[in-house]
Amino acid sequence: MDIKKKKYCLDTNVLIEAWRKYYSPEISPDYWNILNFLGREGKIFIPEHVYDEIIRTEDNLSAWIRSCDIPIRAINEQVAKCLKEIYKSNPNHKYLVNSIKGRSLADPWVIAHAIDEDAVVVTKEEKVTASNKKKNKIKIPDVCKNMNVKCINDFQLITELGIRFNCNMITE
Repeated sequence: MDIKKKKYCLDTNVLIEAWRKYYSPEISPDYWNILNFLGREGKIFIPEHVYDEIIRTEDNLSAWIRSCDIPIRAINEQVAKCLKEIYKSNPNHKYLVNSIKGRSLADPWVIAHAIDEDAVVVTKEEKVTASNKKKNKIKIPDVCKNMNVKCINDFQLITELGIRFNCNMITE
């Protein structure tokens, strides 16, 4: 896939963890400016389920996401077909969502939208390994591998796009 034509579908945790941990707007406003630029350029997008997960909590991130330039993709018939194919292709894919705790509700939609748009999934989740394996649990990277969808984390996204940050020290 040509890097200029490549699109990326962001998972909820990419935005939440960056906001709360390592790219908070107070220390790295440029990160959020870059995301807005990438959104305007059509390089990144989020499914409406990711948007809904973020705005569920009234905080600064939800305020930012409401006014940002990242396109929000609605579910359409083709995306719904992609979701059905995800579940049909492997019976373990049903464990992607924890319906009891209401967690990971956007996860299958992230993958379905990525399939529909031939996009790369960007998530903070890691593949299930022997050390983190839980009964009846599967993660986004596992399903992406099964569905032949490229899956990377946000640091890999930064590297792939050639993003570089400049640091400044504010002195008063």
